[in-house]
Amino acid sequence: MSNNYRGAQFWIRAWWPVALSAAVIAFESTACFGADRTSGPLRAIWQALFGSVSAEQWLILGHLIRKVGHFVGYGIIGLMWLRAWHLTLPRLKILPGVLLALLGTALIASCDEFHQSFIPSRTGSPWDVVLDCSGAAVMCLAAWGITRLTRPRRMGQLSAG
Repeated sequence: MSNNYRGAQFWIRAWWPVALSAAVIAFESTACFGADRTSGPLRAIWQALFGSVSAEQWLILGHLIRKVGHFVGYGIIGLMWLRAWHLTLPRLKILPGVLLALLGTALIASCDEFHQSFIPSRTGSPWDVVLDCSGAAVMCLAAWGITRLTRPRRMGQLSAG
């Protein structure tokens, strides 16, 4: 067998975070996690940490918390895709890897919003897909920037830069 053979353990290790994140999104996309069911518990947590808020304030805060959740959650999903592509195709340059991660994130986000459009207590929004992809883009580009800053430079690059 050649050294390039990759067994099932390799593929599971590389891709299980992507599969798990897709499963979490599918679970959160159900009626159980709609605003009508989660607003009360989220508000209780917010008030326990930061004090009382009026109903009008909570309408804005609850909406912002959900949108930040989209941005951060899908940013993490983008990183999971980037990791999987990096492990699967180690010679792939980082920017094409980021593009593949964004494509994967867009696929999950689009499926999530499409699914939600069929649930009476939920809504599917293309703007959420844009927000989700923005979170993935920011996180993946931050990862790219960090790797550029922390990667050891080659000797030839030291004299050029």
